Order: sequence, then structure tokens, then C-alpha cells
Amino acid sequence: MEFAWWNDLLAQNYDWFWDVSIALTITLAAGLAWRIARKRILLLAEKTRNRWDDVVIDAIGIPINWIIFAIGMTWVADISARHFSSEIVTSIPVVRQLSLIILVAWAIWRLINRVEHRQIDKGADPTTVQLVGKVAKLTVTVLIVLPVFQLLGISISGILAFGGVGGLIVGMAAKDLLANFFGSIIVYLDRPFKVGDWIRSPDRSIEGTVESIGFRVTLIRTFDKRPLYVPNSVFTNISVENPSRMLNRRIYETIGVRYQDSKKLPAIIKDVQQHLRQHPDIDAEQTLIVNFNSFGASSLDFFVYTFTKTTDWIEYHEVKQKVLLEILDIIHQHEADCAFPTRTLQVETLPPELLAK
Repeated sequence: MEFAWWNDLLAQNYDWFWDVSIALTITLAAGLAWRIARKRILLLAEKTRNRWDDVVIDAIGIPINWIIFAIGMTWVADISARHFSSEIVTSIPVVRQLSLIILVAWAIWRLINRVEHRQIDKGADPTTVQLVGKVAKLTVTVLIVLPVFQLLGISISGILAFGGVGGLIVGMAAKDLLANFFGSIIVYLDRPFKVGDWIRSPDRSIEGTVESIGFRVTLIRTFDKRPLYVPNSVFTNISVENPSRMLNRRIYETIGVRYQDSKKLPAIIKDVQQHLRQHPDIDAEQTLIVNFNSFGASSLDFFVYTFTKTTDWIEYHEVKQKVLLEILDIIHQHEADCAFPTRTLQVETLPPELLAK
């Protein structure tokens, strides 16, 4: 009697245990084989001139590991369920299919992300690349959600029918969200700016560098390094300047010469104009004006209106400083000088006591 439990244990059917062991062994072996194969494939791909094979292998490598694991675990679950609980046998194929659909979608999503980064690194327009990537991800999401609903027994036709009535309700409730979405589409189509551009608006306090353009908001990094999130619908109602696309930068300065140097002013203006036309940093093909402008309160004013070749903000200020200092040298070469506010007091008569002194 004392060994009855041992006899009962030996009398059990252990075929399922061996089946599960075989399934686990095959799963682990397949996973290990894929890891080894993936490393070798990556080494071979790195030796080729084509870099797209690197992108594909890097994107799908990890999801394939999980696909092998999901197939193996559902196989083990199927073997165990047939021995212990036949009620859940019909649910295991559904779990397997859902797992495979989600993992395949994850692999495609990773591939889209890596293709985006690859294209941006090659110099493609980030705005266009991100738009195509977001549309591709949205398409993948829709194509994945519909089979998932079908597997879960949810009628797709019912959802589509509800969408007709619910769409109106949702549209009214989420009109701002839809306005931002269509605003992003307009930005993508009209392309007033792209990622990396410096933009500003004379209508709103918006100025900075565009970091990303989403379907709802655009992220702008202000010059004090704060993130500014602007709803895309705003860009359909405001004016936007894009200094990043300017062809030149303008120098527009008024310079005052002393009244006592009035006879030297024509020669100064002529020399300044000639100097600017020959200046290596000034675009002589653009408008270039150096003219006497007005009789100031304390100076004879002439203005300089010209354009630099560079559009870089820092380099522009270096060029402007250099040009203004060179103009000052020209004025000094004519033994003239810039004016500063002065006042002349004319006294027609003096008191007797002052005259006596």
C-alpha cells in the first residue's frame, strides 16, 4: 500500500511530456539557429555595396526571433491543452494567428522606421520622408486591425456601417483634431517649410527651427531652446516667413557725416559705392545703392543698401561688421569723421558786466 502512489505515477501517460519536450527543443534550436544565421547574414550584408540588405536584416531580425518563440509556445500550449483541457484547443490557433499578425506588423513598422532614417541620412527631404513613413504606418495599422477584428469575431461590416453614422458624431466632436490633421496635409502639399527650416510669423509669436511635423502639431524649437508645439490648423490662418530660403541678406544702414565735411561727402559716397561693388562678400548683381539721403539735425546722412552673398546668420554679421568698419576707414581717409549730436548757441549781445571782463 505504501508504494501505491508510485505505481499510480508510473501508470500515467507521459506521451504529452515527451511531445512538449520535443517541441521546446525544436523551438530553442530554431531560435538559436536563427540568431547564428542572422549574425552571419549581417556580416555578409555589410560586405556588399547595397545597404538596403543591412536595413532589412536589422529590421526583421528581432521580430523573427519572437515569431519562432510564438509558434513554439503555441505549439506547446496546443499539446498540453489536448492532454489536460480540450476546451481551449480551439482558442490556441486564434492566439497563434493574432501573435503572428502583431509580430509581422512590428517587423514592418521597424522596417519603415529604418528606411526613414536611411533616406534622411542620404540627404532626402525629411518632411517628405516623414510624411510617406506616417502614411505607410497608418496603412499598416489599418491592414492589421481589420484581420484582428475578424479573428476576434467582430463584424467588420458592422464597424463600417457604424462609421457612417458615428463619423458625423466624431467629426463634430473632434473638429479641432480634424482641422489640425487637414492642416498638416496642407503643410505637406504646399511645403511652406520643412524640417530644419527657420520660420517665423508676423501674425503670431512664433519663431524657431522646425524639428518635426506631425499630423496634429508641429514642433518648433525656439532660439532659447524651448519646445513650441503649434497646432497645424494655425498655419492655414497665418502668414509664415521662411528665412531659411532667402537668397541673400540685406545691409541697410544710415551713416552721418559732419556738416563741416560737406565738400568731401560726394567723394566719400563715390568711394564707398566703388568699394562695395568690388567687395568679395557683397553680391554686386543685387540692388546696390549708396546715396546722400537727408540733412540731419547734426549730420549729413547717406545710406547704404546692399546684399551679402551669404545667408548664414553668424557669417552675415561678420560681413556686416567688416563692411561698416571699411566704410568708416574710407571716411577717415578723406580726413572726415562721423557726426554726433551737437548744438550751436549763438549769442547776439552780451551783458555789460561780461563785456567789461
